[in-house]
Amino acid sequence: MANFVFITGGVVSSLGKGLTSASLGALLQARGFSVRLRKLDPYLNVDPGTMSPFEHGEVFVTDDGAETDLDLGHYERFTGVAAQSTDSVSSGRIYSTVLERERKGDYLGETIQVIPHVTNEIKKFLEQHEDEVDFMLCEIGGTIGDIEGLPFFEAIRQFSQEKKYNSCIFVHLTLFPFLSSSGELKTKPTQHSVKELRSLGLQPDCLICRLEKELPKDEKNKIASFCSVHPDSVISMHDADTVYSIPLLLHHQGVDKILMKSLNIKQSKKPNLTDWKRVVQAKLNPKKEANIAIVGKYVELKDSYKSLNEALDHAGIINKAKVNLTFIDAAKINKSNVKKNLSFADAVLVPGGFGERGIEGMIIACQFARESNIPYFGICLGMQIAVIEFARNILGFKNANSTEFNPKTKFPVIGLVTEWKDKSGNTEYRDDSSDLGGTMRLGGQTCILRKSSLSHKLYKDNKIIERHRHRYEFNPEYRKILNSNGMLISGTSEDGKLVEMIEIKNHPWFIGCQFHPEFTSNPRDGHPLFNNFVSKALKLKR
Repeated sequence: MANFVFITGGVVSSLGKGLTSASLGALLQARGFSVRLRKLDPYLNVDPGTMSPFEHGEVFVTDDGAETDLDLGHYERFTGVAAQSTDSVSSGRIYSTVLERERKGDYLGETIQVIPHVTNEIKKFLEQHEDEVDFMLCEIGGTIGDIEGLPFFEAIRQFSQEKKYNSCIFVHLTLFPFLSSSGELKTKPTQHSVKELRSLGLQPDCLICRLEKELPKDEKNKIASFCSVHPDSVISMHDADTVYSIPLLLHHQGVDKILMKSLNIKQSKKPNLTDWKRVVQAKLNPKKEANIAIVGKYVELKDSYKSLNEALDHAGIINKAKVNLTFIDAAKINKSNVKKNLSFADAVLVPGGFGERGIEGMIIACQFARESNIPYFGICLGMQIAVIEFARNILGFKNANSTEFNPKTKFPVIGLVTEWKDKSGNTEYRDDSSDLGGTMRLGGQTCILRKSSLSHKLYKDNKIIERHRHRYEFNPEYRKILNSNGMLISGTSEDGKLVEMIEIKNHPWFIGCQFHPEFTSNPRDGHPLFNNFVSKALKLKR
């Protein structure tokens, strides 16, 4: 049976619970333990799939097709353990399940209440696959004291009481503000946060304090005294040069030993942190620089492209280079200013997105990269943009478009995907009237690579699996004419019906993929497409 580590947060949101959870998982792995990480979110949406990126940030997609919180991306990148649909749950999904069961009569006419019915459902979620790993790390979204999070806190309280002794521990993150006017670190926010946690019946075993500089000993002892936590279990998580330093920072303060001691686990094995030291060394000591222009829709909020940003960072680590990202609002790009806006770029990337806004700007940016022999990487929508641009400017198909943006276009080179096979081989169907939530082509899908292609050379394999999240695809009616005029169809679905990758012949580096390779990148190995994209940008640097 697994040991459970519950990670909570107080004072303010965005303290870094996801990164902390991922780092704890990495530390336990370094000691030889198997881990799994989960996220419990208090919002009422069933999943983040229909939420605006401005509202929620990136939607991370698991291999089995779940649309989840971006923190699951942190979990995967730090531990290498592929997240599953059973690793993410929201209040909306919990309540939906309870109400569905009530409608079916599963509760035999009982009055349905938060306690016990909702809390029991949360506990059932926690119990899934608990016998498969040594440690189950569960992050509770939101901030202690938020009304919507109360059922989750009550559920984990009950859960910890029902499990065997010394099998559940609690890690609490708080903010340690510094008032520059008085030159003082303030302990009261942390004291109040822990007080709130204890009022719910939860006592933290470990306090992780977020602050700019290392926590002084006096403040550490003060917090320990007022919060009934041993001084050694008050941890300073001060600002680091890179997020990949966090596992090393926590290990230096003995957090992994604290967890094992609290759970009464005896182990003498020293953790192997060689990979993390190598990653940090490469990250902090780049030998060169590359400037990448990201022409997208959601550039005001960088978390909208979280996995993408990380994948480019990973490629920088692999290439021992600093990758400078400049986000450009596609809606502000036109033919008269494209050269001015992109003249600095060593490479251009157009990421995924939905909706018509900024499409023409993306097409113009893609044309500029193609005609200027600048490396171009189109991901999901970015691949579709490349197809539209090629059809318009090489084939002369004036106003070629996707039916997503112009349903009446004379040249629908991109259209709604209505039928495909999922990972298990079952056929799925969609149409224009399908609900938005959970109706896309989602999760890991097989792609067959053409042996003569650059993509095949980079992946070093004929068959790959990458994750999808989209409703529109390359229209196969235009496949032959595009291919015969210089657009190489370099990857297709296993049955050959869907175009998954394209390349432009006689271009230094021009690749589009319908899937999202950023979801499977990690800091230790990067990803073959991103690694080579950055490498080529460095070689062709202007």
